Amino acid sequence: MAGMTRKQTSNPGGSAITLRDVTRTFGSRDGDHHALGPVTIEASPGEFVSIIGPSGCGKSTTMLIAAGLLQPSSGRVEVDGRPLTKPLTDVGIVFQDHLLLDFRTAIENVMLQQEIRGLDRGELLARTRALFAKLGLGKAENRYPHQLSGGMRQRVSIARALVHEPSVLFMDEPFGALDAITRTQIRHDLEALWLETRKTVLFITHSIEEAIGLSDRVLVMSQSPGRIVDEIRIDLPRPRPAHLGHYAEFVQYADRIYATFEKLGIFANTGQH
Repeated sequence: MAGMTRKQTSNPGGSAITLRDVTRTFGSRDGDHHALGPVTIEASPGEFVSIIGPSGCGKSTTMLIAAGLLQPSSGRVEVDGRPLTKPLTDVGIVFQDHLLLDFRTAIENVMLQQEIRGLDRGELLARTRALFAKLGLGKAENRYPHQLSGGMRQRVSIARALVHEPSVLFMDEPFGALDAITRTQIRHDLEALWLETRKTVLFITHSIEEAIGLSDRVLVMSQSPGRIVDEIRIDLPRPRPAHLGHYAEFVQYADRIYATFEKLGIFANTGQH
């Protein structure tokens, strides 16, 4: 654990994101379905916040509302104290599916940001190559998605989300389709990049270990209609190791989340985790 510290000195490079009393109801043939809320979430500039909860509880809906891609039925969203009335553009988004274009190479997929946003090509190309080096993609620049492993495809997706230097990063189960070893490797890559830039991150996950391993705070969500039922501030040194079980605090955080899920009836209390 040498060289680790609880003190974080980097300047935050992100925006404040706030959801205030947000709800979402979806209409259907069977009547309205109250899917979310009310929820109030405040992410400070440069903070890494995870939302964990059971499937169908509204985690992804929360992220889409925070990004301005879905309108809340009630409540409001603010970015740096200003109401969000349209999709947020200063943002990077990573989904569980990498969403890379099959007919473009890895580097061409990332350079889509230059074409869409009209950014300086030379500058963005330099940033892309720097990100590829940090993510272990240096030899993959000219490979097509079908020539890459699942982990490499998701690394390309992360590079695409970060290359234009957004102030906010939204991640919706980004490692859900990967094996355990690859998930741990990419978790380390993501933490290292975040420590350099301190973007504001809203991270959606089903993994208790990922939530604790990456976050400053973990928000625990109930079944639908999803509500925030617990908030846990994670006080572990960074960068964090692959095996978090060395920390007694990790076990305490995990036990607290499991206990919350047991109280909600999400799974039976078997006495084992």
